[in-house]
Amino acid sequence: MSDSIYEALVEAYQQSEGETFQIIEQLEPSDFIYDRHFGIKGSRSGDFVIINIESDARRRGEKADFMARLSDKLAASPGIARDDVFVRLDMTSGLEDWSLGSGVAVSKS
Repeated sequence: MSDSIYEALVEAYQQSEGETFQIIEQLEPSDFIYDRHFGIKGSRSGDFVIINIESDARRRGEKADFMARLSDKLAASPGIARDDVFVRLDMTSGLEDWSLGSGVAVSKS
C-alpha cells in the first residue's frame, strides 16, 4: 500500500523522488466505524482504508488525477477495491506551514 501511495504522489503531484513521510495505522474492526454505502454506488468491505494526504495547495485537476491514480494503483497492488479507498486531501497554503526539522520553516531554509 505504501508503494502505491508514493507512486501516485510522484506521478500525479510531481512529488520529488524520496519525499516520503507516511504514517500507517491499523485499527481493530471494533475501533473502525464507517458506513458501507455512504457516498458510493457500491459497498465497502472489511478492507476499507482511509488515506489522509497533507500537502501544499494543488489545482482541482491535479487532485482529481491523484485520487483516480491512487485508486487504480491500490486496486492493482495490494488489491484494494476502488470502493474501499477513501481519500482526504488536506492542503496548506504555503511553505511557511511546514518544518522538515530543526524548527525551521521550509520557506526560510
